[in-house]
Amino acid sequence: MPIYFVRHGQSEFNAVFKKGDNDPMIFDAPLTELGRQQALKARENIQGLGIRHVITSPFTRAIQTALLIFQDEVPIEVMDGHHELLLHSCDVGRSPNVLSKDFPSLEFSHLSETWWHHEKGRDISPEPEETFKERISGFVHLLDKIVDRPLAVIGHGNAFNEIIGRKLENCEIHRYR
Repeated sequence: MPIYFVRHGQSEFNAVFKKGDNDPMIFDAPLTELGRQQALKARENIQGLGIRHVITSPFTRAIQTALLIFQDEVPIEVMDGHHELLLHSCDVGRSPNVLSKDFPSLEFSHLSETWWHHEKGRDISPEPEETFKERISGFVHLLDKIVDRPLAVIGHGNAFNEIIGRKLENCEIHRYR
């Protein structure tokens, strides 16, 4: 049974940041209106795939994408192994307590208080490449053990690039296996 990767819709960070620019300091960036529309279009495109289980990253943009695509039709599980490589403000997450207030239908209690890469005393501490690669490798190993399929994984450009060798476009659906 297949696994599908879906990159989140356009975030407020994606909408304004261009490589080489200063970080616009948009922490845990939510979706833009375009991002919401992309997710609704992905909802139409994913209808016939028979998805039975969804795993989403704990970043707001991924959660919002998962909820827009699957609404209340498929169980959505929040996992942190495939979250984005921390390079910018948008890659700094929020605590499980805060997330649970914004998304009360989802479970966050299994996440650590700072589930994203962080160094004490720094708001933005870029994640070392080796740490990122090990984390993503562990997530891929975990995917092999999930039997409730077809499965959709809502995630991020750098994470999917590490797994499949290319960045997905916003709300692109990619059959992984």
